[in-house]
Amino acid sequence: MNLFKLKEHNTNVKTEFTAGFTTFLTMMYIVPVNGFILADAGLPMDAVVTATALITILATIFSGLWANTPIAMSVGMGLNAYFSYGLVLGMNIPWQTALGIVFLSGVLFVLLSFTNFRVWIMTSIPMNLRRAISAGIGTFIAFIGLKQMGMIVPDKVTYVKLGDFSEPNVLIGALGLVLAFIFYAYKLKGAFIFSIGITSIVAWFLEVNPMPTSFLSAPASISPIFMQLDVVSALSLSLLPVIITFLITDMFDTLGTLTGIGARANMFQSGNKDDKSLQKTLEADAISTAAGSMIGVSTTTAFVESSTGVEEGGRTGLTAIFTAMFFVTTLFMLPLFKSIPSNAIYPVLVVVGVLMFTELGKINFEQVDLATSAGAFFIVILMPLTFSITNGIAAGFLAYTIIKLTKREFSDLNIGILTITLISLLVFILQG
Repeated sequence: MNLFKLKEHNTNVKTEFTAGFTTFLTMMYIVPVNGFILADAGLPMDAVVTATALITILATIFSGLWANTPIAMSVGMGLNAYFSYGLVLGMNIPWQTALGIVFLSGVLFVLLSFTNFRVWIMTSIPMNLRRAISAGIGTFIAFIGLKQMGMIVPDKVTYVKLGDFSEPNVLIGALGLVLAFIFYAYKLKGAFIFSIGITSIVAWFLEVNPMPTSFLSAPASISPIFMQLDVVSALSLSLLPVIITFLITDMFDTLGTLTGIGARANMFQSGNKDDKSLQKTLEADAISTAAGSMIGVSTTTAFVESSTGVEEGGRTGLTAIFTAMFFVTTLFMLPLFKSIPSNAIYPVLVVVGVLMFTELGKINFEQVDLATSAGAFFIVILMPLTFSITNGIAAGFLAYTIIKLTKREFSDLNIGILTITLISLLVFILQG
């Protein structure tokens, strides 16, 4: 175990094992949840479930060995929703092309992760706008969750309205939402898994959904989605803003996650190019995203649920290795995952959306200027209203830059902001 330098990190195998199991419990939900989300985009759910488990195992092992940090990785919430509902269903992009977009963003991330680009992007883009992006993605996926559960439905006059709560499936979704909030509020390990499990049992017992006839099986083949990405079609000027969106969002998501976990475990604290553990974790994240698109899933990223393992004392890559080993069991749970009612799954999107939205509370709107307020507002409001993370980011950066230019506050504008603003302008020109 000298590979992981346990003594230097004041930990041991038993502690790392417990931490790995804890991380597994808290993020196990991603396998069935991602299966449902990508299936909505037309990918075969059986193959997606297997691919999600595989990329989680492979990316987490790679992260543990390469970076020696207790960071587990899997398909990121938020960008998987954008993949299905924003690109495939919203923009009518074939899922093969969408996988090509993910691959290209991953390749860019790989190239940039070996440079000081992460430092440049962190210093270029104001923290408040980065927080607004996280909050905007939260509103976006929460809106999707509520829509998929039938809690909000289309309306010709008001565009959306409250759904029919006398409908059994909607009530099942409401139960799942309440349970997810309660379990998470009490900091129950595996809160999402427990809420999904209890909601499913209630739905089966009330015969709202059929009960599973089996629980375990051999893993499904990933051949329907393996190496099906269409990189050539993704190499389009009109899709450049989407590629950049995936790149920036993945980077912000990963950096935010690692910053939060690092504060608890005294890791990633230097914040400079000499922080080898941060650099290697970013490299693992980037490589896993490119690899995941080839397996057939959307963007892979560091999971904030890794913090639960850190709280249990996990400090090295051995925690990640144990987490990956536990995820092997999910390869054999396809019949169980397929029998889960969809309205037991979608409440997770809403709760995750709420958690991401709390980033907005860190912006002091009484002290920030109009440019920041307007930029944050358009980012948050337009992501759900236009069903597009790209449109939200584009509108927010355009508003910020235009106001800064008008007020001649040129010192607040740098190459990073101006570059993203030009790309943002391209978003609306190409859509016009």
